[in-house]
Amino acid sequence: MADSRFVYVTYIRTTPQKLWNALIDPTFTRQYWCGTHQESEWKSGAEWKIMIPDGRVADSGKVLEIEPERRLVLSWRNEKKPDLRAEGYSRATFELEQQGDSVKLTVIHEMDKAGSKFIDAVSNGWPLILSSLKSLLETGESLVETREWPKGM
Repeated sequence: MADSRFVYVTYIRTTPQKLWNALIDPTFTRQYWCGTHQESEWKSGAEWKIMIPDGRVADSGKVLEIEPERRLVLSWRNEKKPDLRAEGYSRATFELEQQGDSVKLTVIHEMDKAGSKFIDAVSNGWPLILSSLKSLLETGESLVETREWPKGM
């Protein structure tokens, strides 16, 4: 088990296909993830990165596992803050499971480093991003707080 770990579980009234697309499609992620988008070939071993609207790389890593509409595992390193970057790579796991008319989404973000500042940081960020994703899929509108990249970041 990882030394630092964040787990978030939510149920979203959608289909696995729609949720999967929402997680990886750049047009969709821009709507709920502060205008960012991910770039990847979405196959095992492929490079992966989150692009900030101004063209900077926020985070990067590799696709470790991919099972469309079921499971995605990424290695993940922050590229913006030197102290977080210095911690190295974490793992982010996204698991999708059909539950009646909803999909159970489990996000596990972990690192083999006790007291990780990076895991603390994502523990504050994921709930807002994932709540906005849920809102967008269920109502057609993301949360206002996640529609644009924060000024000065």
